[in-house]
Amino acid sequence: MKNTTLISAIAAFLPLPLCRADVTLPAIISNHMVLKRDAKVPIWGKAASGEEVSVQLGEQTVRAIAGMDGKWKATLNLAQSPQGPFEMTVTGKNQIRIADVVVGEVWIASGQSNMEWILVNTLGGDREIANSANPLLRQFYVKKSTSITPLEDCEGRWITASPETSRNFTAVGYYFGKTLQTELKVPVGLILSCWGGTHSEAWTSEAAMDSVPDLKDAKEKVFAQIRSYPSMHKKWVDAFGVWLKETRREDHPFMPGDFATSETGAQDWQKVKIPGNITGANFTGDGAVWLRTEIERSQPSIGPLGLDLGSIEGFESVYWNGELLASLDYYTYPGSGFIHKYGVPVTKVKMGKNILAIRVFAPGGAARFPSVVKVDEKPVTGEWLAKQEFALPSLDSTQLSAIPQPPPAPPQPHRIASHLFNGMIAPIIPYAISGVIWYQGESNAGRAWQYRTAFPLMITDWRNHWGQGNFPFYFCQLANHQPKKPAPGQSAWAELREAQSQALKLPRTGEAVLIDLGDSDDIHPRNKEAVGKRLAAIALANDYGKKVPCSGPVFDAYKIEGSKIRITFKNADGGLAAPPVPATYMVTSKDNKTAPNVRNSPASDLEGFAIFGTDEKWSWADAKIDGDSVIVWSDTIPSPTAVRYGWADNPTLNLYSSAGLPASPFRTDNFPAVTRDEKYK
Repeated sequence: MKNTTLISAIAAFLPLPLCRADVTLPAIISNHMVLKRDAKVPIWGKAASGEEVSVQLGEQTVRAIAGMDGKWKATLNLAQSPQGPFEMTVTGKNQIRIADVVVGEVWIASGQSNMEWILVNTLGGDREIANSANPLLRQFYVKKSTSITPLEDCEGRWITASPETSRNFTAVGYYFGKTLQTELKVPVGLILSCWGGTHSEAWTSEAAMDSVPDLKDAKEKVFAQIRSYPSMHKKWVDAFGVWLKETRREDHPFMPGDFATSETGAQDWQKVKIPGNITGANFTGDGAVWLRTEIERSQPSIGPLGLDLGSIEGFESVYWNGELLASLDYYTYPGSGFIHKYGVPVTKVKMGKNILAIRVFAPGGAARFPSVVKVDEKPVTGEWLAKQEFALPSLDSTQLSAIPQPPPAPPQPHRIASHLFNGMIAPIIPYAISGVIWYQGESNAGRAWQYRTAFPLMITDWRNHWGQGNFPFYFCQLANHQPKKPAPGQSAWAELREAQSQALKLPRTGEAVLIDLGDSDDIHPRNKEAVGKRLAAIALANDYGKKVPCSGPVFDAYKIEGSKIRITFKNADGGLAAPPVPATYMVTSKDNKTAPNVRNSPASDLEGFAIFGTDEKWSWADAKIDGDSVIVWSDTIPSPTAVRYGWADNPTLNLYSSAGLPASPFRTDNFPAVTRDEKYK
């Protein structure tokens, strides 16, 4: 016993190099990876402190020494390297062999769900997948992860494009990469790091957030809420439990088979509508109430089926085809403001009829659904069936006023400042990249004015962390979306597009305008091929010396000429064009549903212009192309002062370059933005 203790004590003070530690690599340095053809390509990992590590690729061998923290980094010069494939060996005390390494171009594809959207769910996706065999086009998928501090590694693997794998490629990234690969004849690697419904602040490092007072203050408030939440939640749980006992309103055991399966009969169930209180002719909704509806599926699900119940008043248990999907009680209820969203596993979704059943225990008043329930982001319309499991007497005013109120629910981790940067960007730094393509902004639209600060901040932040200088950063301007509006007015989405365009002041940035590619009723338009190709055109023109059109007309200046205003443009490749306004607009490209286009200026060559006069009202305007400019006027506005184009959530417009690229929406005024006072919180 004494000898064992002595040996342990001595071992604790031995120098670290004497301790065995295998060389390890991050997940992104792995089989089938694409390395950038560049003079400085980092390869890094961990080993025992002081251990020499060698990296061999082809005829080149480089070495590094692990530091006291065990970290090492070697740098390959691949500027003149053939494309391979190679086998890379990394050798220390052990040896790692990495197969099928190729050298070419590497682009990060990041942002929200429109970048994450997979190829199989797009227009022509099945046809493209069948012909997608391309060993020189590859993708590394960064598994979703959040963290309060920067992580050193992530989960993920490289895959090559083929009919067996391409279905799960980012669709925008796939078409972007395919276009580059076809034009450049070199391997192209995509690093997909995306998460739907996220703010740019979540993708920005904490140090960068701290450099902007408004963002720092908001971040600190959120962090403080997170730190205080556990004790506040426990205090509420204890108090609510006491209230339930004192008022005799505790939940009862139940048998879901009596309510939730396809065999459950419809006897004694009543028809109800959602949203609203779940009450019927002979029940108040106080107690436990069951809801049922049928969800028809005409196409196989590719991934989990999204189920959005909104902000329920009550504690729910959710059943899909009789199986429990999720359950909340007051112990597990996160708090006020919580949005009840779940995912139905793809293996549980049947073709044809599926039964969605929801039990709501409502001890504090009638069960209520304040908003429409959505499945796969589509509202569940029509009547539901409801049945009371057991009733509770209505609360009197004293009991109502005594209900303990829950604390605010903390933000979901993927919506907290810096958590996605830490979990999904930091682990892939310093992998050598050619640039970034970015599709995000929908979640920031309500704070569009602040995005003028937040978006360039994030771009600069990424560049600073990579240490590769001002690498290209090309982004998608938000597509047209939401219902058409008959009169010109304000638009948060238009302000977000303007904020995105402001980021073009940064060097080596580019904007793909998508104002003609969206759906009115679906935030995920299915034509991702055009999106990817527009981004690729920007890269080919700016970074690879290809003479391809890459931008539609961009507002340059305006001049008032009596009762008219003349607008001049930049970047109108081949001149300005006014193709006919389409007879219909896209409602949902998923099922090719369209609606008739109603012209706002029926006699005008150009659609989408509004003009402002001394009466301080916006009116639709007539407009026509005059050489390299556009003249705008309205017979009802004799003294115009300002013009806007495409200034709406979902505008109708037809100004293009002769090369077929749409003009970017703009305004000549500087009137206060409707989102000016909305801040990140």
